[in-house]
Amino acid sequence: MPVLTRLPAALVLCACPLQAQAGTTLLTPVSSVLVVASVAALAAAWRILRHRERRERQLLAELRHREERHTLALWGSGDEYWHWDIAAGRVHRQGMPHMVAATGGDATLLDHWKREVLHPDDVDEVVRRMREHLAGATPAFDMEHRITGADGGWIWVRTRGKVVERDGSGLPLHVAGTSRDITASRRDERERRIASEVLRSMNEAVSVVDLDFRFVAINPAFSRITGYEEAQALGQSSQLLDSEQHDSTFYRRVHAALSKTGHWSGEMWQRRRDGEEFLCWLEASEVRDESGVRTHFVTVLSDITEKKRAEQELRYLANYDTLTGLPNRALLSERLARAIVRARRRNHYVAVLFLDLDRFKDINDSLGHAAGDRILRSAAARLLETVGTSDTVARLGGDEFTVVIEDVADQEQAAQVAHDVLAAFARPLDVDDRQDVAITPSIGVSLYPDHGLAPTDLIKRADTAMYQAKALGRNTFQFYTEAMDAEARQRATIASSLRKALERDELRLVFQPRMSLVDGRITGVEALLRWHSAELGDIPPSVFIPLAEESGQILRLGEWVLREACGTLARWRQHGLTDIAMAVNVSVLQLLRGNLPEVIAEIVEDTGIPPARLELEVTESMVMANAEQSTAALHALRALGVSLAIDDFGTGYSSLIYLKRLPIDTLKIDKEFVGDITHDPDDEAITATVITMAHSLGLNVIAEGVETEEQLAYLREQGCDEIQGFWLSQPLEPQRCLAFVHTWRPTLATAVPPPY
Repeated sequence: MPVLTRLPAALVLCACPLQAQAGTTLLTPVSSVLVVASVAALAAAWRILRHRERRERQLLAELRHREERHTLALWGSGDEYWHWDIAAGRVHRQGMPHMVAATGGDATLLDHWKREVLHPDDVDEVVRRMREHLAGATPAFDMEHRITGADGGWIWVRTRGKVVERDGSGLPLHVAGTSRDITASRRDERERRIASEVLRSMNEAVSVVDLDFRFVAINPAFSRITGYEEAQALGQSSQLLDSEQHDSTFYRRVHAALSKTGHWSGEMWQRRRDGEEFLCWLEASEVRDESGVRTHFVTVLSDITEKKRAEQELRYLANYDTLTGLPNRALLSERLARAIVRARRRNHYVAVLFLDLDRFKDINDSLGHAAGDRILRSAAARLLETVGTSDTVARLGGDEFTVVIEDVADQEQAAQVAHDVLAAFARPLDVDDRQDVAITPSIGVSLYPDHGLAPTDLIKRADTAMYQAKALGRNTFQFYTEAMDAEARQRATIASSLRKALERDELRLVFQPRMSLVDGRITGVEALLRWHSAELGDIPPSVFIPLAEESGQILRLGEWVLREACGTLARWRQHGLTDIAMAVNVSVLQLLRGNLPEVIAEIVEDTGIPPARLELEVTESMVMANAEQSTAALHALRALGVSLAIDDFGTGYSSLIYLKRLPIDTLKIDKEFVGDITHDPDDEAITATVITMAHSLGLNVIAEGVETEEQLAYLREQGCDEIQGFWLSQPLEPQRCLAFVHTWRPTLATAVPPPY
């Protein structure tokens, strides 16, 4: 019956008479003929329809086959086919599943496609370029953009297409094209660009060589470091850079190791194009292809010549004295430790001689520091000439030297070496071509193992013996004895008493005024700590201050001094002294280990003095020894509004780089320079230079230790701002200082001050 339903209407109608007469048993001849004809026609039509149906099925199968092949071709190419029906506003997509899964591959409304498939940032550009193509401005649509992938993430595609059908008036009806997933290629290209930029910007020389060690690629740093441009290096053997510092065997070993293991690293001398040789650190690694077959080697070369030179200089600075070239304390301790090990094994003695040049400070002050440096170098040379080549001569600092004598048989042999040193210094030292200086040493001697088993003990006890030699008149030597520890015990007694000084009210402050050379006014005072012990009597600051710093008591004492000084200034301000400043010395421990800014802020608030009237003095050597940390602490103090001064300027390690970074207001010239400015040209030049330099930095300059009218006149001539010293006044008790300032008159600035 399915076939009959497809018969033409005429044939169906022809069958009706037969059906109408189905109930009749007899047919007429005419009717019979008609029936036979109808049946024949029906059979023929049925055969035609069956043929047509088979043909349609065949065509449909071929169409499906072509579509499958088309789909497979799209999948194989990695492309997606798309078709835009402009009139219907629908986009049809077919192709890679990971590209079309977002819409299932079915027709999608254009608005939905733009909203859900295209990346929001790319919509406007896609629309603009498509409009240009539809308008005929471009022969095809071609751009890279992002679409939603099957996993919900964004993938990059390159889409190409063009108008494939237009209506009678030329308006576009359909646009078709393909889209290809280029996410991986874009990522690879991005990585290549990054790698290329990294290589281009690297400071290290990078090169690629083939398995025969011929250059196939270099980066700009390679040309910069070696001097060979790309055209000069490519195709050349790596022997182009071989240095005469290594023989050919060395380079063959490097190549063999690299060929065997695929890696090599180490230091190597290389030669630049101009013939200069340089030391480098070279890292070489193999490169393999996708199959794991080695194809190239990549080498990274770093010029470490300057680094090595800097390391050598640092090692030298860490182990040697820069003035004399002798080992310093660190290297001395190391060599002494080794000498002790050898002496223990050989059952010998080791002698340690500790030398201090007698009255060197007086000579240094009279001749100047430049001459003092020449004396130290000459003394070092004299010691090296005197002792054996296997012995160690070291400079510990200042005018202190140490000699380590190995393989000493007994004390008499050590004494003979000390006699030889004294005899050597009996001859004047050659300072320069025009001047000789006679100077003698005081020597202390300690022996291993009699006087100590450790380097520090031997050096310390030789130092103790040296002080005993000085006490005996200098220019002699003394062996260490236990009796010499009495002085050390005395120091311990002082340190113990110092711990009780505050509780016993044994400390007091005295104040030394300072005067402006511009108008003769008293501009401020310096607070100085004094200690009278009930048990030991008056102890000089030069004795107990170092002990306080060594024991850490300076933190407690320093805070007491600050509170006492600020309290005194507050009382003076009540008596009308509102325009003077109070200078207080600050210890390195206070600056670096204490909470000094917090302490200052609390004291200023408690006493009510203006912060600008408090001036904190720190020594130059203290700041320079801990430059970075000191700078931070000083900035914190400066933020409180207090003034800052560098005390004893010129006596330590001066660094103008750090000096200009410090938030300081004042430089105080040390009295060692001021004392000889009228007799020593060097001190005159140094003092004048310091004043000029300080003024160029906008700093106030105070000269300490002014005692004569000649010194005062010279300082005024050089433009010094203020002076402090015995010419003006000795340190005074608080009441006497208050009276001094009240009675001082600027008109007396050039005369002798009143006797207070």
